[in-house]
Amino acid sequence: MKQNTAKDIAAEIRQRIRSGRIGPGERVPSAREIVRAHGVAIATAARVLALLRKEGLVRAQRGVGTIVKTGERSHELRTDAIVRTAIAIADEEGLEKTTLRQVAVELGVATVTVQKHFPVESELHLAMGDAVLGDMPVPRAGDWRGVLEGTLRAQWAGYARHPWMVALISMTRPQLLPNGMQQTENVLAALATLGASPEDTLRTGVMLLGYVRGMALGLDAERHAQQDTGMTSEEWMAAREDLFAPLVPRFPTLARLTRLGDVDMSLEALFERGLALLLDGIASSASPPRKRAPRR
Repeated sequence: MKQNTAKDIAAEIRQRIRSGRIGPGERVPSAREIVRAHGVAIATAARVLALLRKEGLVRAQRGVGTIVKTGERSHELRTDAIVRTAIAIADEEGLEKTTLRQVAVELGVATVTVQKHFPVESELHLAMGDAVLGDMPVPRAGDWRGVLEGTLRAQWAGYARHPWMVALISMTRPQLLPNGMQQTENVLAALATLGASPEDTLRTGVMLLGYVRGMALGLDAERHAQQDTGMTSEEWMAAREDLFAPLVPRFPTLARLTRLGDVDMSLEALFERGLALLLDGIASSASPPRKRAPRR
């Protein structure tokens, strides 16, 4: 069996520091602990600590031992990496399972290490939401309809990729989400060019954002339903076709329309139809551009 060298042991402790398992100000194994854990001579253990000091990772503190220098952070434990790990957990298991402890387990660090970045879960969840909003490829300029279509479709796609977002975003209690506020600003600035009153502009903008979130509630509900039943919505409907058949003739319009065959009734198709109607309605109610007075 290969004997660990000082460099091997130093590399192991270095990784523990950089992964956050030994945080800033915390004590690293002493020379005697290294001897017991690795079965090496005391001289080799002393060499391990000397290598770590030379790299600037640790320092000696009287009465404590060798500790990690304050300010040491690993690439893996940057705030952004914690947020991205949490997003991945939420995508897979839902927001309710995205706890500080679960994120710490995924990163292989102590929960307290994550808490140094996010003391409470609500702060982590907001950071996750703002990161997702920041990832959306929303337009910042262009004609009013192009800006609205691009922004709302980007939000819809974001909800589809991250269904947990619908539970995070509130339409009645604004949250500290800078990227979300920027999207709201873009929507309102586009609507402001149409000449409506400030009150109508604000209400219309919030209504449009609420429309996307409202439709996205179906995405999250479908995700849960598919997990519970093991069937897609199409499979679920097919399995219940015989149950609906006796009732359909009582509703002639419904019966006539459902006989049309392959009508796309996906949430995506419903979203696009609603978006077109809303924007057409805004266009028809927009004030005509003011004509400039002729020069004399």
